[in-house]
Amino acid sequence: MVKPNALVFIDTNIFLDFYRIMNSNIRMEYLDRIEEIAPRIITGSQVEMEFKKHRQSELISSIKKMKNPIDWNSLTPPTFFSESQPISKIKTLRKEVDKQQKKLIERATKILENPTKNDKVWQSLQRLFKIDSPYNLSRDKTIRINIRNLAKKRFLLGYPPRKEKDNSIGDAINWEWVIYCSREFKRDIIIVTNDRDFGPLFNNELLLNDWLKQEFKERVSQRRDIHLTLKLTTAFKLIDVPVSKEMEEEEERIIEINLPSSMRNILDSFGQERKNRSFYENPALVNPFLLNSLVIKPFLPTITTSFPGYFDVPPIDLTAEDE
Repeated sequence: MVKPNALVFIDTNIFLDFYRIMNSNIRMEYLDRIEEIAPRIITGSQVEMEFKKHRQSELISSIKKMKNPIDWNSLTPPTFFSESQPISKIKTLRKEVDKQQKKLIERATKILENPTKNDKVWQSLQRLFKIDSPYNLSRDKTIRINIRNLAKKRFLLGYPPRKEKDNSIGDAINWEWVIYCSREFKRDIIIVTNDRDFGPLFNNELLLNDWLKQEFKERVSQRRDIHLTLKLTTAFKLIDVPVSKEMEEEEERIIEINLPSSMRNILDSFGQERKNRSFYENPALVNPFLLNSLVIKPFLPTITTSFPGYFDVPPIDLTAEDE
């Protein structure tokens, strides 16, 4: 078990997940905790570059989903229902949805184009990336050359962490910097990531790769511990930082969205129709900007009342044998 004074490395993909948090208050809770523990976070220009490289794509993806949140054609009723009260309500609500959708797209566009002024996530993480800390591998530190050379060596030798078809040494740089910080400052390590570069997923948690575990002990110390987790809330609790129930629930939702393609292939085996109507494939249900709009709340009951079963997805028991 890692000690409460452990250092924390947060992978870029976790920072990008902040754009998937639906509730702005919960998002700010996460950002406040990040700033609270910023002096003990292992980070650097590599993480900063990756975040800024992918931030726009993450936002553009959300904006595209907002442009077609619901397939209105699929709600076309039989002719004898066309003048019914539920259909009239749907038509009225559609106009309101379109109006609110336009406002949301405008807001998202401002965040995309001017993050310094409009993006709370950008603002918070910018402070982290510029912090004067011994654990921040910024471009003005000469040690970065040694770290980069070690990363190149392990990449050429095929050492983890790295993706199967990776052509960059980014993960290797981050790992070498983690090793350096743990060894030099004699601290345990917590790594938060949803990538499989550091180890496989098992029972909804990540297991540190066997080689990385051995390497950490040999290069750092047998007395030092390292913990790998999918969850920021787990990292916070390990270092005695309080988390709310709402933070934990939201993180669980995001982890479900981020299920690897292999898990979705398993879902496929239980029926393509279920998959097509599932949580993962419905942009209206996964888009945080649209879900955060109050207009969707009166809209969904109307649809589910008029068209029973439209959003109902039967639970899938992954333990049951395929018939």
